[in-house]
Amino acid sequence: MPAIEIGRVCVKVRGRESGRRCVILDIIDKNFVLITGPKNVTGVRRRRVNINHLKPTEKVLKVRRGASDEEVYKALVESGMLEEYMQVKEVREAKAQT
Repeated sequence: MPAIEIGRVCVKVRGRESGRRCVILDIIDKNFVLITGPKNVTGVRRRRVNINHLKPTEKVLKVRRGASDEEVYKALVESGMLEEYMQVKEVREAKAQT
């Protein structure tokens, strides 16, 4: 299983945002981390979340601790992951309409 670290891309597995991707911005303690989607991309707002509610992926973004949503968005664009993020969002929206 990939390590929990700043910049790690994860998928939320619990809660109203389950199935959505997010990025770890800070490690609060052994149980909680600060994440963001960013909201305008995936719908996941900046919040504290239990690490048991996250499934880490192999991908890591180069962002600093506590980076703003704009900085995370720029890192997504630069890494080429924005396309992948947007495809997941479009599939989810299409399923919601049916």
